[in-house]
Amino acid sequence: MKRIKILIIAWFAALGLQAQDTPIILGGELSNSAVTSVADVDEVIPRMKTFGLNTVLVPAYWEFLEPEEGKFDFTLIDRTILRARENELRIVFLWFGAWKNSMSCYAPLWFKKDTKRFPRACTAEGKPLEIASAFSENVFQADNRAFETLVKHIVAVGQDVVSMIQVENEIGMLESARDHSKLADEIYKKGVPQELTNYLKRHQRELHPWLKQRMDAHRSPITAHQSWTSLFGDDIYTDEIFMAYYYARYVGRLCETARKHTQIPLYVNAAMNSRGRQPGQYPSAGPLAHLIDLWHAGAPQLAMLAPDIYDTGFKGWADQYALPNNRLFIPESRCCENSGVRALYAFGEHHALGFSPFAIDQASPREAKSVTKAYDLIRQLSYLPSSLIHQPSYGLLFDQQDKERVIREGDLVLTCRHYFTLPWDPRATDGSVWQEGGAIIQRLADDEYLIAGNGVVVNFASAYEKEREEEKVLGEDGFVAEGATKKAENAKNAHFNGKRVGIGFVDEVTIDENGHIIYVRRHNGDQDHQGRHARISVGEWKILHVKLYFF
Repeated sequence: MKRIKILIIAWFAALGLQAQDTPIILGGELSNSAVTSVADVDEVIPRMKTFGLNTVLVPAYWEFLEPEEGKFDFTLIDRTILRARENELRIVFLWFGAWKNSMSCYAPLWFKKDTKRFPRACTAEGKPLEIASAFSENVFQADNRAFETLVKHIVAVGQDVVSMIQVENEIGMLESARDHSKLADEIYKKGVPQELTNYLKRHQRELHPWLKQRMDAHRSPITAHQSWTSLFGDDIYTDEIFMAYYYARYVGRLCETARKHTQIPLYVNAAMNSRGRQPGQYPSAGPLAHLIDLWHAGAPQLAMLAPDIYDTGFKGWADQYALPNNRLFIPESRCCENSGVRALYAFGEHHALGFSPFAIDQASPREAKSVTKAYDLIRQLSYLPSSLIHQPSYGLLFDQQDKERVIREGDLVLTCRHYFTLPWDPRATDGSVWQEGGAIIQRLADDEYLIAGNGVVVNFASAYEKEREEEKVLGEDGFVAEGATKKAENAKNAHFNGKRVGIGFVDEVTIDENGHIIYVRRHNGDQDHQGRHARISVGEWKILHVKLYFF
């Protein structure tokens, strides 16, 4: 994985972090209770190797690490590291500390029961929640002590295995947009802290558009200790902004503790603000894209904010987090038979750090196959020589509604579609929901491409040819149906006076560990529709090597 390692090392170096020769993460996250015993660890970790993963995302449970206050048990952590090392796997530990999916469900019982020492967040009506208050110093110190103990132990026994650490899990307020406990209200009344206003002033030009628009709408000077409402507005989203900054400060302090002992990258994950819900209906104030500035201000040590994508519209969610100041890493995605092509999109389009279906240990054979096949293609592409790093790549992801993408590269136009847009596969019209199709397209030269994926078809044309393209409806034989062609208006009766693009060959290939492209078979005749396109049918996982020519 030389090429990918170079890219990731450069990324972490830019953040001032130690990459530890970290490869891209071809990951899978275990279900929440998958490693709560030694027997669980012994069964599940070796099995993950057979899925083609190189990294397993594994919970580190506070309740098992510190079952009695001040007494620590590393049995599960040590066993996980041991089994990962034996199976040549890397581990990303997920700290299930003060919060997991908003709630404090993985805190030890001694912590849960002592609500006087460790107070809860409250709704505006005063209802205490199963959520420890981020404004309590006692909560922080207890969480911080356990987290520091975990980090020090990882450094001592598992630094060769542990690639990253996730700090908490899907932080966010539920039922209310912010904590309304007495502690929280006292902080809120003090106004916007100087640390945050300093950040906003320094980064005023590059703030996230959502936050910038809110601030511009109120045209209030950015000064310390002014009220939250005067700077951000008087609504539920200002409550979210307030809470996001203080959640981030809490996490930032945990990161500061970790940095005393290691440069292992740290990140946080976010539950999405989807389906038209408001803050508190979704986990408010988590590390969401529109709140990225609050999180960067409060926790600058974080390598990234990472989306957990379960909703429809995978591309849109991924696109929100693939930012110049935030490398895309997807630690959780719905595990399904579309997982593989979604991984291809993330790596091909956004050069993602990693992808990880959730509850991979519970995947059905079809779901696991999707991941294994896609990861094999990604792994092969990673063997390509570093001389190709600067060649562009693209990610494709198609479904029944989003069927086409047009890519323009100078005088060359690639029209990419879902395989079921071709007329001859009965699965396209049998009434079932289309399985998603996707691919990575890697340019090797101006006239040469690799297409690695499943369920896609790619046509090549010159820009001139594309402009004159006819809109065609194909019959079941793949030729134009009678009376179903309409020429573009600007090409009517015009003399053709430009170049066309032809397919020299389409070869099915593999790529060996030395980066050599190994010929498998030629796709010609019926397999490339007599030179009209390159295609990979739904259910196949292939790499095609396409050579073009102009005439």
